[in-house]
Amino acid sequence: MIGLSAGFAVLSGSSSATVDDGFLSDSGVAASNTGAAAGVPFAGMLQAMVKQTSLLNQKASQAVTGLLNGSGVEIHDAMIATQKADMAFELALQVRNKAVGAYQQMMGMQF
Repeated sequence: MIGLSAGFAVLSGSSSATVDDGFLSDSGVAASNTGAAAGVPFAGMLQAMVKQTSLLNQKASQAVTGLLNGSGVEIHDAMIATQKADMAFELALQVRNKAVGAYQQMMGMQF
């Protein structure tokens, strides 16, 4: 995951206007790899992912609106924000699909 976030930082540029929105961050991975019982619970991680996805969607909407209004937003910034929101949504959708599949598999088991 570190390679992805470093590669994405290169794609988004290293200007001072770049906002660290936590996209592709390793904070959840670091908390779960400590081996301690104080790790992030799964439900909390899902809630954080939904909030982060919503925040990225709002930022993308603001960037596109700013681009259309001519308020100084560059087209590449709007495109990057839109792609971040799209990738976050796709990730959330895949996690949801895996969770539903696991639930359905467990419901199909006979004890």
